Amino acid sequence: MSFLNNVITGISLGSIYAIIALGYTMVYGIAKMLNFAHGDIIMVGAYMCFFAMGSFNLPPAAGVLLAVVVCTVLGIVIERLAYKPLRSAPSLAVLITAIGVSYLLQNGAQILWGAATKTFTPIVSTAPEARLVLVPGQLSISYVAILSIVCCIVVMIALTLFTGQTKMGKAMRACSEDKGAAQLMGIDVNTTISVTFAIGSALAAIAGVLMCSAYPVLSPTTGSLPGIRAFTAAVFGGIGSIPGALLGGILLGVIETFAKTISTELSDAVVFAVLIIVLLVRPAGLLGKYVPEKV
Repeated sequence: MSFLNNVITGISLGSIYAIIALGYTMVYGIAKMLNFAHGDIIMVGAYMCFFAMGSFNLPPAAGVLLAVVVCTVLGIVIERLAYKPLRSAPSLAVLITAIGVSYLLQNGAQILWGAATKTFTPIVSTAPEARLVLVPGQLSISYVAILSIVCCIVVMIALTLFTGQTKMGKAMRACSEDKGAAQLMGIDVNTTISVTFAIGSALAAIAGVLMCSAYPVLSPTTGSLPGIRAFTAAVFGGIGSIPGALLGGILLGVIETFAKTISTELSDAVVFAVLIIVLLVRPAGLLGKYVPEKV
């Protein structure tokens, strides 16, 4: 039963990684840039929910909603002020800017909320008895894990329907294929990219609340390592692919969980070793497509 417990834990952790990875993969797929500040938006969302529930005694649903709204606005502002002026700049300039935005958010959080680590109040009970018992005394799953998995499934279905059925979703797909041709067909590329950042940032807020509910520790650097792992998951599954983000996140969570049973210190090394092996065999990721560049 310990094997099944590890699988369930890995899937719940991977579900959080998958939600974060969706933000990376959407932005890269459409804007062709890596937003390394994405992990810090997770942290901002968690702080918003933390203060909404702790300082203002709002219910968990209101705290999550506030986090989503703030992070959505923050994502749009970051895109307009930091990334839009660099739309035609070399990729290195955009990468350095993204790192700068990341440090700006981290230091801003330290100034606003202090550097001390805070204990996050989970949005659902994490008491030992707050678990769904599958096999008495042997196999159970926490309500936080159930919520993480359900949220991941709902987000995946909603995004799939959005990108496949709505006008904005089709505009995103068109921009992903060829921004120049999409603009010639009357698509507002700037608005489409802003909407993409808004959706990715909203997902980051949800992931931040879920992550801090499962692991109730909050600090200005909370989003850094999960952000890197989620980026790894996006590359693992095939960056630019929505199903790839889901597959990469789940696999990464399961691999990390089993690696920790062997050695907590070496778990990250095992995860990245597996990533390297996969990329050696499939450079575009598990579900990624190789697209030759015309010169």
